Amino acid sequence: MRIALVAPGSIPAPTANSIQTMKMAQAFTALGHDLRLYAPGEDPQVAWGQLAQQYGLRHEFPIKWLPRRRFLRGYDYGRATVLDAKAWGADLVYTRNPQAAAFGAQRRLPTILEMHDLPHGRGGPRLLDVFADGPGARKLVAITQALADALRQRIRLPDKLLIQVAPDGVDLERYADLPTPTAARQQLGLPDTFTAGYTGSLYAGRGIELLLELAAHLPEIHFLIAGGREDDLARVRHQASALNNVTLTGFVPNADLPLYQAASDVLLAPYQQQVSASSGGNIAAFLSPMKLFEYLASGRPILASQLPALREVLNEQNATLLPGDDAAAWAAALHALAAEPAQRERLSSAARHSAQAYSWQARAAAILDGLG
Repeated sequence: MRIALVAPGSIPAPTANSIQTMKMAQAFTALGHDLRLYAPGEDPQVAWGQLAQQYGLRHEFPIKWLPRRRFLRGYDYGRATVLDAKAWGADLVYTRNPQAAAFGAQRRLPTILEMHDLPHGRGGPRLLDVFADGPGARKLVAITQALADALRQRIRLPDKLLIQVAPDGVDLERYADLPTPTAARQQLGLPDTFTAGYTGSLYAGRGIELLLELAAHLPEIHFLIAGGREDDLARVRHQASALNNVTLTGFVPNADLPLYQAASDVLLAPYQQQVSASSGGNIAAFLSPMKLFEYLASGRPILASQLPALREVLNEQNATLLPGDDAAAWAAALHALAAEPAQRERLSSAARHSAQAYSWQARAAAILDGLG
């Protein structure tokens, strides 16, 4: 099958939607499909090796950059990608870009729209309607069951449009032979002491303030925080300036991320009730963070906030779930895990087992199932 995958944002970029797009492109390619990835803007002339390192890729695929003028609000980019895909002979348009989805469906190109949040503003619902009513609309993919339910309740969708729930995924093969925490810390030059790790962005609502509060009260535990844009990193560095048990790495290429996760004895996902995405807003009700699946695959015990959306993946068997704003509960859970290696091993084993259901290739195959 020829698949035109239309990226919603710039590539390369350090954003989660950029990483997720590249992982899906690789997954379709690994399944044997002929894929062309479209991205907005001018060709950055980046070598494939650099992209592979940034995104942790093993399978190469072509990328075509097309203009997106800000004052046209993405409609020019959406239209151009669909016209190019049609000329290329695409069998399917797959995208998180609502403009491309609407244009594709209306031009009878088989089109799948993936959504990670409810549509916003006046234009968002209208584009979803245009897509859903188009003769080319095949599926609406929702990142969580909570989002699928909300879409059915709040948006008028035709009965013919299938809504499929597909959580994010992980490259299982990259987590197959991870070093022990001690060995990983030696490779990274980190102190060889009990380590609680966090990987990902430092946007509001990710619980970074909670991590720093824990670090202040648990000086015997080392806190490894890997990721973050420079502006967010500067803010957190200032907040952590008096703490000697915190390591802030800044941005880590996806190819290197498993080693940082392996260096942790426990992995943390302290999401709050209000969680910002790279574009703002509040995605707490619907989020399916890629880090959860990486954490599971790393085989490390997980401490996570008990948000309903996270409970679609995590449970009391494969993680410890805690109130996101209760620092005392998090401190007690960390103390308990540090003192109980048998409990850590039980959670680790359950996490590895859970991860097997969430490979990117399995996700891509499930989404394409039934299209013919």
